[in-house]
This record gives sequence, structure tokens and C-alpha cells, in this order.
Amino acid sequence: MPHDVSRRRWRAVLTVVLAIYGYRCLRSPDEYRWLDSLDLAIHETGHLVFGFGGETLTLLGGTLFQLMVPAAFAVALWRSGDRHGATVPVWWLGQNCWNISVYIRDARAQELPLVGGGEHDWAILLANWDWLNRDAPLANAVHFVGVVLYLMAIAGGWLLLPQEPKKAPPSPEVTP
Repeated sequence: MPHDVSRRRWRAVLTVVLAIYGYRCLRSPDEYRWLDSLDLAIHETGHLVFGFGGETLTLLGGTLFQLMVPAAFAVALWRSGDRHGATVPVWWLGQNCWNISVYIRDARAQELPLVGGGEHDWAILLANWDWLNRDAPLANAVHFVGVVLYLMAIAGGWLLLPQEPKKAPPSPEVTP
């Protein structure tokens, strides 16, 4: 029983830390934070992962991978029975949406510093789709999705505090 109380306490602390960190990210979206370095590395990896699919998929690949990695962690934790743990990558997914919205909003201005001074993915994508003048509304929509994910993660974190992780079902054995 003391182990259960300790686990809930640490989960409560984690949920509060994520709520505060997320709120600070929301208040100053242009400020570079420590998690942004990881997000950037994942984004750049996405260009390589999706590089097989031509220009559009390669350009979208950074953003897609930036969304897919936290989503994959959320699914894995949920399926393993750690419902509270799954709220953390949902929070991360929301935080990524905020970063992506900043990048989209910069499509016309192109003032953000880019890795190696490279191309601006969203400027090219939106120009190719003749949506460059829609960068702000698209950025607002992505930001809103991030806020919803953030709120869901924090609310879920609180609601799931009393639940213990469920044991994952055993993997089927493969016999030769």
C-alpha cells in the first residue's frame, strides 16, 4: 500500500510539472525550451524517414514524425496498461502542435532560424498548395489542437491518478 501512495504522489507531481511547463510554453510560444531540442531532432529525422516519397512527403515528413513519435509512445503506454503514463506523451503531442503552429505561422515571414539555413518546409508546402495567405488560420487551428491535447492530458492525468497500471496481456508465444 505505501508503494501505491508513493506512485500516486509522484504521478501527481509529474502532472503538476507538466501543467506548469505547458502553461509557460503557452504564455511564451517563441521562447526556446529544453524539450524543443528533442522535438527538432525528431523533426529533422522525419525528413529522412519520409524522404522516399517525393518533395511533398519529404517536406511534410518532419512535421508528421514530430506528431507520430509522441503518439506512438501514448499508444504503447496505453496498450501496456499504464493509462496515466499515456497522458505524458499526449501532453508532448500538444506541445509539439504549439511548436508546429509557430513554424506554420512563420511561412510568409520566414524569420525563424532554420537548421543549416535550410528551406522552410511550411513556406514551400503552403506556396505549392496556394495557401501561403492562410498560414495564420492554419497555425491557429494547429495551436488550438495543441491546447485541447494539453488540457486532455492534464485532466486525464488527474483523473487517472488513483488507477494502478494494468498488467499488459501476455504476448502470444511463437513456437518453431
